[in-house]
Amino acid sequence: MHPDHWHVTDEVESFLSRAGDFLRSRPALHTLPLTVTETLRTHGPHAYGDEAPAFGILERAGEVRATYFRTPPRHLNVTPLTPDESDTLAAHLAALGHPLPGVGADRDTAASFAGAWQRHTGATPALHQRQRLYRLGTPLAPEPRPEGRSRIADERDREQLIRWHDEFAAATGAAHSTGAASWADTRIAGGRVTLWETPDGAPVSMAGVTPMVAGQIRVAPVYTPAHLRGHGYAGAATTEAGRAALAAGAAEVLLFTDLANPTSNGLYQRIGYRPVTDFAVYDFPHASDLS
Repeated sequence: MHPDHWHVTDEVESFLSRAGDFLRSRPALHTLPLTVTETLRTHGPHAYGDEAPAFGILERAGEVRATYFRTPPRHLNVTPLTPDESDTLAAHLAALGHPLPGVGADRDTAASFAGAWQRHTGATPALHQRQRLYRLGTPLAPEPRPEGRSRIADERDREQLIRWHDEFAAATGAAHSTGAASWADTRIAGGRVTLWETPDGAPVSMAGVTPMVAGQIRVAPVYTPAHLRGHGYAGAATTEAGRAALAAGAAEVLLFTDLANPTSNGLYQRIGYRPVTDFAVYDFPHASDLS
């Protein structure tokens, strides 16, 4: 297959008109492209930064087979590919002359694309993170349940959310995270952050959610300040966020975990989440300048 079979666009509406049905056909597996394109559609092409996003569609016999997107300077995100398709995509992107900082995809696709990118460019891939995608089954309360209650974050919590956003970004290495103030304002306006607060009204943990697209909502981010961990606050906030998502009509409630963190993986399974599939993120720290 020739790399030119990849159709390229920088317009989200054009991308969705051709690939939207494909993405909605497997909403759990395609949760990232679904939620990112929804944000770009509703908030404009610079929702993730100054550079324009890029999208690609692989078609075969008139049907969409795979897609990719990138919101620079972040990593490339790819739907599942065969090794041959990974090779054609690497050749296609290399021919465009734009270096990539890395790739994120299901585990097998990420590995095959990283190898293909190295063959085509000389860039050395390094495994950055192994992830697991979970789907909520029956919501279960954490045991023991911490004292306190949940509530939806509002304007009085704005400064708290901004601070926690920055702390979460620093803790997870999200160097290209969206601006904290804009992030907080958008989620407050949409009622998309559940807080857990102690009996005296002090917020101690948060669980955000994405907008519902194609029947799926993803819980992200979940954050508890380091000095407040170990009390069950994150599990309680996540449980309530998941219940609210189901009550809002979501057919699937999803979340990603870092497989290097056994604590969070164990927690989410105890409150009703079940594995869907594994993902991986590779960095290309020594990518050649192809331009």
